[in-house]
Amino acid sequence: MRLPALALPLILAPTLALAHAGHDQGTFAAGAMHPIGGADHILTMVAVGLLAAQMGGRALWAAPLAFVTAMVLGGLPGAAGLPFPAVEPMILASILVLGAITAIAVQLPLAAALPLIAIFGAAHGWAHGAEGPDSGLALYALGFALVTAALHSVGIGLGKAFGALALRGMGATAAVAGLVLAFA
Repeated sequence: MRLPALALPLILAPTLALAHAGHDQGTFAAGAMHPIGGADHILTMVAVGLLAAQMGGRALWAAPLAFVTAMVLGGLPGAAGLPFPAVEPMILASILVLGAITAIAVQLPLAAALPLIAIFGAAHGWAHGAEGPDSGLALYALGFALVTAALHSVGIGLGKAFGALALRGMGATAAVAGLVLAFA
């Protein structure tokens, strides 16, 4: 269990801020860098994978697909400059809720989990779009979508590689880190 406990702090160490500067270029690389530019995004995206691993079955592909699809669609109103006044609280809630659900091993039916995951994905997408480029949005979106899917895969891999107790511990770690971000 030492590896999961140490992996998350090491992943988060360089990105302890919620701010995501420097992602205003309409390139694949700029989009790919955005999800790893803040601990809030990393924590949520890995937590989606952890929850998917815990749920198993169809959730292994449906949870990441719901998040990424909603994130890309949610990026459109963000890029258009439409308001989303509670976006940062919603992003913080995504870390807390997904981490806590995993930590306490809530047995959500897939039909309940997917809309929740999609709502959180839309909030993250809005932030990606709002902080994204004025032009080149398609390449930028492709970059952040693929890196997001990769982070979900990391969560799934961690969840599958270790036992149920370690998986719950990783969920708790994500939730606690979300609390730290909320009060930092």
